[in-house]
Amino acid sequence: MTNTEKQHGSPAAMGGARPTRQRLAVARVLEGHDDFRSAQEIHALLVDSGEKVGLATVYRNLQRLAEAGEVDVLRTEDGEAAYRRCSESHHHHLVCRSCGRTVEVEGPAVERWTDAVATEHGFSDISHTLEIFGTCQNCS
Repeated sequence: MTNTEKQHGSPAAMGGARPTRQRLAVARVLEGHDDFRSAQEIHALLVDSGEKVGLATVYRNLQRLAEAGEVDVLRTEDGEAAYRRCSESHHHHLVCRSCGRTVEVEGPAVERWTDAVATEHGFSDISHTLEIFGTCQNCS
């Protein structure tokens, strides 16, 4: 059994679904890259590595992994979904518009602000995501 299968091969880790060959292959690709990748890029990496998997299957598996909290989903400025296996703690992302470099950041001030806004409007059990887009030092 591979490390991916040990860590992410259980039905709970696979979004409640059976850990298929394709799902495990998608998880392996995500583990092998630190940056966010589109479904098309993940599909191309799988095909290049010899996996026989359709793009629709990649999308379905990414959706299951996202629903299970196994991957983060980022919407790029042009609206495309990008995926990455991230840390399990709550965090936000700084994303370079030029090269796509992504840095995970914690934002205590953001957490306080979201809690205050929710309380002010009578909301509870809130969640949020935050991506900050800019140009990294290497691309400036």
